[in-house]
Amino acid sequence: MTMMRAVEVGALAPDLAGLAIVEKPVPEPGPGEVLVKIEAAALGFPDLLMTEGLYQAKPPVPFVPGMEAAGTVAKVGEGAPFAVGDAVIVGGLTGGLQQYGVYPAAAVSPKPARLSFAQGAGLRAAYLTAYVSLVRCGQAQPGDWVLVHGAAGGVGLAAVDMARALGLRVIAVASSEDKLARVRDLFAPEHCILGPTGFREKVLEITGGKGVQIVYDPVGGDVFDESTRCIAFGGRLLVVGFASGRIPEVRANIPLIKGFSVVGVRAGEFGRRFPELGRENIAAVMRMAAEGAITPTVHAEVPLDRFREAYAAMRDRTVVGRTVVLPHG
Repeated sequence: MTMMRAVEVGALAPDLAGLAIVEKPVPEPGPGEVLVKIEAAALGFPDLLMTEGLYQAKPPVPFVPGMEAAGTVAKVGEGAPFAVGDAVIVGGLTGGLQQYGVYPAAAVSPKPARLSFAQGAGLRAAYLTAYVSLVRCGQAQPGDWVLVHGAAGGVGLAAVDMARALGLRVIAVASSEDKLARVRDLFAPEHCILGPTGFREKVLEITGGKGVQIVYDPVGGDVFDESTRCIAFGGRLLVVGFASGRIPEVRANIPLIKGFSVVGVRAGEFGRRFPELGRENIAAVMRMAAEGAITPTVHAEVPLDRFREAYAAMRDRTVVGRTVVLPHG
């Protein structure tokens, strides 16, 4: 095959107006690179933001969106430690929503055999974010209480799963009873609270008035504000994202008086700044997945032609876990 189909962002615009399916040449891997036949690509909220130029990373237009995918190695560049036919998971800023993609070997990991391609596609970004958040930034210890906001979303659900694997006690917050029921069925957190706000009193009641040691917040806005009122002394409030649309602010006297830290989480940048720790982080996530300690949740699998439907479901927050696009479907 010399040509392939891909979703391309031809212009930055709201409501996916700048996206279209195009035909492009299949790329060739260079030294240290592999060509991957992409079987599944998982969508994340940053992918949606990038289509409008609202994400902190702004790839030049045109580009193919999709930060994580899974597939099989189709061709190997000189020096890359993989073989044709290897089942792999890949990650990068862009490139997932196409039939073939070239990736540097450092961005490629063997897919755990127990995971499907769809599950593998949803593993790397969300679970790496959860691991870096809880282990590196949150300094979580077994038995700690962790309050997970947006617990039914891609990064939130991964955090619930990861927290349970790490021996933490989880309070999950989601925006509907249906979503909470799904989270409860999947990972059985100690407590589920209907949100997105109005959780403070219940959290304090659950923790005997002490508050939680860790807050995992991919929502921001009012959720962040209320979280400062139910975090324990010495706690860590992890800033993961701003899905609510409002970037909150906190007066410095609040963390001073209450003795907690506000910690920004950028899992990918953490790995770039600290390469050895970054490799350890990815290895830990892959090992946990291979051992069955964590399992990505796939909400739906849709063919490439229905990519707009997949994006819309994520935008409208009807997804529990990850929606996965099948480039060859």
